[in-house]
Amino acid sequence: MRSSAVVSGVLALLLLILVAVGWDPLLSFDRAVAEALHRDAVAHPGLTRVHRVFSDWVWDPWTMRALVAAAVVLLWWGHERRLAVWVGATSLLAVALQQGLKALVGRDRPVWTDPVDSARYAAFPSGHAMTAMVTCGLLLWVLSLRWREEWRGWGALAGAAVVSVLGVGWTRVHLGVHWPSDVVEGWLLGWCCVAVAILTYRWNERRLSRAGPGDATGDGSSMGDTR
Repeated sequence: MRSSAVVSGVLALLLLILVAVGWDPLLSFDRAVAEALHRDAVAHPGLTRVHRVFSDWVWDPWTMRALVAAAVVLLWWGHERRLAVWVGATSLLAVALQQGLKALVGRDRPVWTDPVDSARYAAFPSGHAMTAMVTCGLLLWVLSLRWREEWRGWGALAGAAVVSVLGVGWTRVHLGVHWPSDVVEGWLLGWCCVAVAILTYRWNERRLSRAGPGDATGDGSSMGDTR
């Protein structure tokens, strides 16, 4: 987990620098892919409408944040309060990081003479992609702490999470509201946030465990093994 956090963070920083300095090979790649997918979106309006439903509703950041909020409430209600705070704080910090980078980089979205969708704010990084990665990663982590070994539906849930993360990235570029590198940056930053959250939570649980049973029990400690 530590390695994936470092690798995703380094790659996200590298991509941020390349976009900020306007590295021509990357921008040319973005433009070529975006133009090809936009032509396809215009040529297939039925598929484009389906993509809009998934992108603007099913995988919308507010839908994802609602899932996190529900998880936080359930964890709090189930007396897993440290974990609830960790999940909620990670989601909020990810939003702050995303919006901060959008303001810092100020990258323009693709502009088309025949747009099939629209979006607000700056393009980099993709908020949809980052929020989907953070939400799906956090929810899978929480569920794995207790039910991974015994729940038969785990594979289907993990598959749905992967489809959601990849699918929202695809639809954002296909709908012409993001460059491919916006989506990749969202994925990298999102996973980095999840990995750091898991690592810091594990560190905190070990610290409390070493402090003694009186300090380690109670809120957040009943999830069991946090390996």
